[in-house]
Amino acid sequence: MKKPHVIIFSGYGLNTEDETKSAFEMVDATADIVHINDIIARPSILNKAQIIVFPGGFSYGDDTGSGKAYANRVKQHLGEALEKFLARDTLAIGICNGFQIITSAGILPGALIANDSARYVCRWVDLEVSGNSPWLSGIKTMSVPIAHGEGKYFAPPEMLAKLKNQNEIALKYFGGETSKYMNLPANPNGSLENIAGITGYNGRVLGLMPHPERAVRFTQLPHWTNLREQYIRQGDALPKEGPGLQIFKNAVKYFG
Repeated sequence: MKKPHVIIFSGYGLNTEDETKSAFEMVDATADIVHINDIIARPSILNKAQIIVFPGGFSYGDDTGSGKAYANRVKQHLGEALEKFLARDTLAIGICNGFQIITSAGILPGALIANDSARYVCRWVDLEVSGNSPWLSGIKTMSVPIAHGEGKYFAPPEMLAKLKNQNEIALKYFGGETSKYMNLPANPNGSLENIAGITGYNGRVLGLMPHPERAVRFTQLPHWTNLREQYIRQGDALPKEGPGLQIFKNAVKYFG
């Protein structure tokens, strides 16, 4: 089986490219980190990819709103190339700032606005899967970290209704093990309907605020040392993988 190839966008403040590349390589994909200017100069780069990623970070310093300036470059210079890419049987994901980018660019509906707390929030959250997507196959719940100041998902009532009717609300915050362990609100930012992620293009495009690439190893869990003691006392082997890795496994499996 030929390994699926991933292109990870970079440039102007995106900063989780390396973690994302590592996650895909852990599940036997090949991945290149490519500056957006190079993709604009040669949009044909996308032709060799099966998966594209808009990763997390702080593009353009969030000076005009999170993801908006980067989204303008994407929309103005790569709109046609991305339409052709998504017309194929491909996958795309926008993580955190990447989610803000792909909503601002019109690839997915809605918007990410300032957290209700008006503060930057960095913590772990619990998610439950509520939609159908190749990215989320076989996952019912998972715990992953967030790090954002503008992560509140917002959409007008008619758009929310459409997302529900088309089963495109992919992930919701809920009060699971991690949020209870930390004694923190399940919804960290006030997102409407507790939305943490949505899909489009029949589930092939996923946008989510949490960072699965920061939860691919067991030792990244915030309470892994506590869990380690439980495993040792029970005589069980320590897990190696974190919950976020399954998302990347699913992407590779889609092309298997």
